[in-house]
Order: sequence, then C-alpha cells, then structure tokens
Amino acid sequence: MAVSMSPVVRSVEELAAEFRAVRAQTDRLAEPLGPEDATIQSMTDASPSKWHLAHTSWFFETLILDRKRPGYAWFDAAYPALFNSYYNTLGPQHPRPARGMLSRPTLAQIRAYRAHVDREMKAFFESAGTLDRATVEVIEVGMNHEQQHQELLLTDLKHLLSLNPLRPAYRDDRAVPRGATPAPLTWRAFPAGLVSIGYDGERFAYDNEKPRHQVYLQAFELASRPITNAEYLAFMTDGGYRRPEFWLSDGWATVQGERWEAPLYWERRGDEWWQFTLRGMQPVDPHAPVCHVSLFEADAYARWAGARLPTEAEWEAGLGGEPAEGQFVESEDFHPTPAPAGDDTAFVQAMGSVWEWTRSGYEPYPGYVAPAGPLGEYNSKFMCSQVVLRGGSCATPRSHLRPTYRNFFFPGARWQFSGIRLARDLS
Repeated sequence: MAVSMSPVVRSVEELAAEFRAVRAQTDRLAEPLGPEDATIQSMTDASPSKWHLAHTSWFFETLILDRKRPGYAWFDAAYPALFNSYYNTLGPQHPRPARGMLSRPTLAQIRAYRAHVDREMKAFFESAGTLDRATVEVIEVGMNHEQQHQELLLTDLKHLLSLNPLRPAYRDDRAVPRGATPAPLTWRAFPAGLVSIGYDGERFAYDNEKPRHQVYLQAFELASRPITNAEYLAFMTDGGYRRPEFWLSDGWATVQGERWEAPLYWERRGDEWWQFTLRGMQPVDPHAPVCHVSLFEADAYARWAGARLPTEAEWEAGLGGEPAEGQFVESEDFHPTPAPAGDDTAFVQAMGSVWEWTRSGYEPYPGYVAPAGPLGEYNSKFMCSQVVLRGGSCATPRSHLRPTYRNFFFPGARWQFSGIRLARDLS
C-alpha cells in the first residue's frame, strides 16, 4: 500500500532508530525458526518465512540502496528476481506458487543478506545529512511494509505448522492466556447523517486511506465486542454449516466444496473442540473472540443472528474514536484472548485481537489517485473482488495500526486472524 507523504518533518536519526527497531522485531519473530520451518510453502496464498525475510530486505536494497547509495553493489545479482513480489515496474519475479521450491539460498544466506542490508542502510543514514521528502516516503513505506510482513510471517507459519500431524508449536514457552466471561453483548446506536472517514493526520498513512471524504449513513448500531467462540458454536450447533438459507451463493458453494464445518484450525476431540494455535493445540476458549473465519462465515453468522456485518464507513464512524487498547503482537500471546469484563455499554477490542470483516468491497475512495512509479503498484491494482477488514489483530504490530487502516482479503480467506463484529439497521 503506497503512501501519501505526511507534512511531519522527521530527522534522519529518528528514521534510523525506527528502521532498526522494525528490523529487529522481524528478526525476533523469526528467531525460533529452523531451516526446515523457514523453507516450506503451505499454499499459494502463503509464503515461506525465509522469503518474507528476504523480500523485506529486497525492498530497501532495490528502492533505497541501489538508487541512493553511490557505487552500491548488489548482495547477489540473482536476488532481485527471486524476491520481487509483484512489482512489474521493477523487473521479473519468481512465480509466487513456487516460492517454496527455493531451497537455495539457505536460511543462513538470507540472514546474511538481511545483515548486509542493515549495515548498508546504517551507512546510508550516517552519510545522509538530510533526506528529501521522496526518500523519506519510501523509507516509511518500507518500514510499514515490513510490519505487514511480520504479521504475514506469523499467519503463514501457523498455516504451515497446522498441516504437520505433530501439531508443533511456534513458541511453547507458555500457554495461550484464558479469561473470564466477557461482558454481555450490547448495542450502541448511531444516528443517520453525514460522517467523514479517511486519514487526515500528520503521520504516516497508506494512500488507500485517503482522501478523507464524507459518507451519508442511515441510522445503525454496532455490537459492543466481537463475537465469541461460544456464540459462534451456537450457530454451528444449530446447523449453521448445513443450512443454505444463511449463506451467500459463493459461500455455500465453498462450504460444500471445502467441506467446512467449523472455523479454520478447529478440531473435534470427543465431545470437545480444540484448535491449533501458534502455541500448539489448545482447547477452544468459549470466551475468546472467534477467529479464522472467512467473510462467508462471518456473513452467515450475522444472518443467523438477525444482524449483518458493518460497512467500513460504519465501523470507522463508530469505532474510530476508541483508544488503541487491545491485544497486539507485542503481547506475544499470538492468539486472541477474551475481552475484559466490565462496562457492557463500552466498546471493547476495537483494535487488536481479531481483524473484523466489513461488508464493504475494497475500492478506491472518491478522489483517489494512485501514486506514480513502483509504489503505485503496492495498492491500487488490488482494488477488485476483495473485502475490507478493520481493526488489526493479535499478530499486528501496535504502531502499524490506525482507525483508518484498511486491510483486505478475498471473501474465502481464513488463515488471517479474522473475526466478527455485528451491526444492525435502525428504522
């Protein structure tokens, strides 16, 4: 997602410190991985962990070091074609479905590549003096791009490890925290009228969050918290996966074709449901937000519950002012935990815990213009056939999120930490 540059002036020292912190966080997340973990590709939508490590380094080598550091020599001339993702303006790419075939370069070589790029970026910052706005823009995009890949590294790795019959944990130093019964689900009403959505602040934001514009909303109400596993299990028990009246046509076809009967990673053990987590197999916590559901499942649940999914404008108008107090990757839980019990009139888990599906197609805002050059490929060419999610998850870095942040996936995607918050019309 390319960015519209903010007017905030940032020193080279500030950028360098943030760059180091982002890169160090990626390395911490990858530290438990062995070469075998980091090489395999579990499906075409996912990438091997070492590809994520290399691709995020390729970004800085291609768009900063090669262009801004005089006399720079590529770490390996073969790497640009291996680790370019989809930037046609930047040259050829290795086919995405075949990234798992790249046994070479090894994980050790990829880590050496990252260290090389870090050293060269350190030298670049130290010699820069001042940086022009365009260069700062690319560096900010690169850092936020790497934070996106931190989340993808975890979600892709989870899918990979779930296919192993041993159900190995990514981290097994502690169990997923369990909590008490959350406050009852309640509703907050919002009147009809014009609202403004989209980013207009002074810090970083992706171009797809702009321009800020007005939208007219009919009166609506939003649920106070995401739907829990227990609430979703009631839908399952009532035959939700066997009753076509709740499903969109494509959703019902997917349920039949894929034989879905529960969220991704759920497994029945006797009379109980368990689920695979990044900390291994765990009993399904009835009080935690349901996650790893597709847009199809979220929409079917909403219909069964006599509600619907919010539009992204409703989500932002209703939840955009809530504090960013949630569960993010920094907690190292790596799985959503129950909402805190308390005031049942307040919104909880508006940010973090689980991405929340909306009913809005991923489209450009009125007045949107894609940036020129390769960064224009980051975002605009994906504005077709995908659906917007809001709020972030337990695998998202906290500093990466804003209430205006627009994530997007195809309706059948389930391997992200995606959940459900309901909306209803008010007559």
